Amino acid sequence: MEEVRKVTDILVLGGGYTGIAAAIRVAVRTRRIGGKVRLVNASPRFTERLRLHQTAAGETLADHALEEVLAGTGVEFVQGRVVALDAGRHEVRLDGGRVLGYDKLIYALGTATDDSVPGVADHAYTYDDYQSAVRLSERLDGLMSGTVVVAGGGLTGVESAAELAENRPHLHVVLVTRGRPGAMMGPGARAYLDATLARLGVEVRSGADITKVLPDAVELTGGELIESDATLWTTGTKGLPVAGRSGLTVDSRGRIVVDSALRSVSHPDVYAVGDAAAVSQPFGVLHGTCQGGIPTGLHAADSLAATLRGRTPKPFRFGYIHQPVSLGRKDAAIQFTRPDDSPRRARLTGRAAVVYKETVTSSPMVTFKLLKRGLVPVWVFALTAGLK
Repeated sequence: MEEVRKVTDILVLGGGYTGIAAAIRVAVRTRRIGGKVRLVNASPRFTERLRLHQTAAGETLADHALEEVLAGTGVEFVQGRVVALDAGRHEVRLDGGRVLGYDKLIYALGTATDDSVPGVADHAYTYDDYQSAVRLSERLDGLMSGTVVVAGGGLTGVESAAELAENRPHLHVVLVTRGRPGAMMGPGARAYLDATLARLGVEVRSGADITKVLPDAVELTGGELIESDATLWTTGTKGLPVAGRSGLTVDSRGRIVVDSALRSVSHPDVYAVGDAAAVSQPFGVLHGTCQGGIPTGLHAADSLAATLRGRTPKPFRFGYIHQPVSLGRKDAAIQFTRPDDSPRRARLTGRAAVVYKETVTSSPMVTFKLLKRGLVPVWVFALTAGLK
């Protein structure tokens, strides 16, 4: 008599870079042992979050339907916004009331903007999703002149300020940051950022702390007001409320705390990846980037598959290699790093950096296609942890 193969319901929450990578990988790795994979996402489209600053600047980008991205993988796409997760009952509830059960779950819902500063939730634009970037673009389309304030001097803030200044030269762009732009980069790369932002006409307010966002201005510590026709908030993220209410152990920023196999420390049938996970490495907890996100998704998929086969998952190991930042469409800077993300001496700028940055930004779509064919050597990511 033929043995009936047990089906394992695997649910992946989130259709971003990390969720798609995890879904495709786990489908490939569990296909012969009864894995049934479903991916849940609020939008039917895949959003290239690495390009949201281009969307805000008014550029038209490629449109990717999730069903097309997942075609040929065996992964079933379910459209719906996750409103609740009951980790104890192994259930996920979507808007509209639909309830999905699971045996194993990969949580890849990412994070949201930290809107704890007064006025951010009501008056600032964010990059929480594609539509948020579109709303900013539409607002800027209606301005014949005026000021755009970009809050945050990290790579996203720098990219946004440069892109907006280049594409909308009739607007005055002000970058407000507590430190200096690109503070995590080496001195040579930082100097290049400063010079490029100045060339593009971006006013940089370093050492400034925004204490309130108003409908037509931002207020700094001490009460100074900077007039603003549109404020983009790029500083600080937090885990989604659904994680904190699920019963899963989360850290102070609402990220799911995981073990070395990327399983929840409180509910081992749940794996958390990307920005949504607090992933510890010898140098500290990973910060949210696509660079680290996709490797966590792939590793979680492999850990899950190993567990289903009765094997012990390998510990996750990762090291950063670069800090790439675009400076409009014609310029960029690449800071190469040590595994702990501290800067090396090596860097790229100018045209070579533009090509490098575009290759990095375009690589996820190529990676997804290769994953379908099992051609991504996932083990290579672990080697980055040992780079000197």
